[in-house]
Amino acid sequence: MKLLHVTIQTSKFEEEIKFYREFVGLNIQNDLRPMGKEIVFLADGEQETYIEIINNPEAFDAGNKYLSIGFKTQDVEAKREEFEKLGFKPTPIISPLPQVKFFFVKDPAGVNVQFM
Repeated sequence: MKLLHVTIQTSKFEEEIKFYREFVGLNIQNDLRPMGKEIVFLADGEQETYIEIINNPEAFDAGNKYLSIGFKTQDVEAKREEFEKLGFKPTPIISPLPQVKFFFVKDPAGVNVQFM
């Protein structure tokens, strides 16, 4: 069994797409807007797991401190600095073990996004 996708329903549809495209580096793999559905699937080059974004004007703020989506990055410090320069508020770098470093930043829908 493998994870296929994570769905985010949001009232900030365009901002959410922009976040995952421009700041996370994912690409649109399937866009259902031409078919009248406000649904977009994004993924990295490997296309094994997708982020599905659904426009839902009634969506609640997903700012649940127990939910997060994690991404691997080449340089944790540089990625954190990039988010800071763009006006986001990333957490300090967390290092529970010497070889593990990560931080979190909230996406426009309030989902905690982790970069390791």
